[in-house]
Amino acid sequence: MNIVETPAPGGTLLTLYKEKQSVGSCLLCPQAEGVRIERLEIDPAWRRRGYGSYLLRQALHRTGGFEKGRASLYTAALPADEGAGAFAARFGFAAAEGALVRRRTPPLTAVELTHRFLAAHLHPGGKFLDATCGNGGDTEFLCRLAGPEGWVLGLDIQARAVANTNARLAAAGLGTIGRAVQADHADLAAYLPEGGIDAAVFNFGYLPGADHHRFSTPATSLPALEAALAALRPGGLLAACLYSGGPNGDGEKKAVLAWLERLPLTRYTVLEARFANWAETAPLPCFVLKNP
Repeated sequence: MNIVETPAPGGTLLTLYKEKQSVGSCLLCPQAEGVRIERLEIDPAWRRRGYGSYLLRQALHRTGGFEKGRASLYTAALPADEGAGAFAARFGFAAAEGALVRRRTPPLTAVELTHRFLAAHLHPGGKFLDATCGNGGDTEFLCRLAGPEGWVLGLDIQARAVANTNARLAAAGLGTIGRAVQADHADLAAYLPEGGIDAAVFNFGYLPGADHHRFSTPATSLPALEAALAALRPGGLLAACLYSGGPNGDGEKKAVLAWLERLPLTRYTVLEARFANWAETAPLPCFVLKNP
């Protein structure tokens, strides 16, 4: 089986072929919010063989309906009979407001919570540090917060991470705002501008997609946190996401938490955003606000 995509009035037509014969089609029409499945048809001679399921699954897959961490919305006409309704229900569709609706809202993650907290406290034009840039997700996010008048620096000990981050920023048109350099985050003070920074972000652990047995440790993490805290301007913010349970165990998490607990209340406000109904090994976002 193969599927051919062709432009159609108002959207895209997916045509399913079996041995060069068209056996079904699906018309997808983008909406202001989400996608409307305007038509899903299987030739009567080919029904009840799983082709409808295959075609709908491919339609959802090609438009992000199964993408992890991505919100999606699909609508379609109400089913003509009970069988069609049961078929739609297998893919998460349910009747609502005169239509079939499939809505997916991804659960809040530790990284998303961190981003929301940063967005609520940081302002355009700021100077931000991503001390563990990895593949560039946090660096790109900080660049968008900083805007054209801002400045963002990403650091990572691995050349692959630096290359991935700089490529990501270039592809997003953010290369004039941020850049990544290869360096140990324990040496971050040497790369920061005079006058301090507005925020520093740490996402500890290992580089996704790389060797998971190469990860951050307290030997470099704690000096890096100390240096970042010293570089923060009054009113600045440090965010750190801690991990445990993987190859790095829980040594770094315990060491950083102990360090956070020792910070003097007269100078810092420290928050732990623990997900109470998650496992103890779940990522743990922490925040330090430097008092004005």
